[in-house]
Amino acid sequence: MVNNQNQWQNSYEDEGYFVIRNYFTQAEISLLREVILKFHESWKQDNEEFYHDDAFNSSLITGSQYLKTGDRLALFNFISSEKIMKAVDSVITDNPAFMNTQLFFNPVNPQQKDFWHRDCQYDHDVDIQRVVIYETQVVHLRVLLFDELGMELIPGTHKRWDNEEEYDVRQEENGRESHENISGGKVINLAAGDMLVFSADMIHRGLYGLDRLAFDILVFDPVGDFVDYVDDDCLPDSPMLKRINDPRLFTSTLELKAKANIKVAV
Repeated sequence: MVNNQNQWQNSYEDEGYFVIRNYFTQAEISLLREVILKFHESWKQDNEEFYHDDAFNSSLITGSQYLKTGDRLALFNFISSEKIMKAVDSVITDNPAFMNTQLFFNPVNPQQKDFWHRDCQYDHDVDIQRVVIYETQVVHLRVLLFDELGMELIPGTHKRWDNEEEYDVRQEENGRESHENISGGKVINLAAGDMLVFSADMIHRGLYGLDRLAFDILVFDPVGDFVDYVDDDCLPDSPMLKRINDPRLFTSTLELKAKANIKVAV
């Protein structure tokens, strides 16, 4: 178990992740779970066909489509809580910014299998992926709402390119498929109240099974050009900002968006 900021920072720097066991109390998880389940049930009803056919995650949890102001405010205060910010500050030391939230669950479709990936592969061709894993920083903070099988990671791949086996499986080349085992994978079992912090661009996969429902907070280094990925509706407005105990994750994003709008206007 990793239990202080220096250890967190060193583990993240070397391995690309760290896990904090029993980080949140039962009361904290119960309150968070109550809000997340409101979102999840409404989202499932609104996306019934997609949920049953293809889905394994949803996003934009802090938006206004499915949650009322009080529940959104509860999420914003959880995201900016002392425990979360202590972990964020250990990996992004200069003006970390809020990107998004995601919810990961078991797919209904039994044909879907867990799969290896780097997050950047959904935005960039391979040549660009080779560059961005060294130059950008997006971090997942995964909060476990129920006990689950966890994640499988390939330590160190946040700082290096794939070897032949990793590339073939992840990219499904040379007859390989993305759900196949990779020899360097390390399984991280997770339980309610744990938090896993990991690089979005390391090679990883979620493991389907048990009561999987994980709430992910995504933050980024403002040096990276990620502000266009942020949905305005998922940010707090001015009245809400005043009710957030430590709003700097959100103010950092709002400032970046304002600068981007100024550049576009020019």
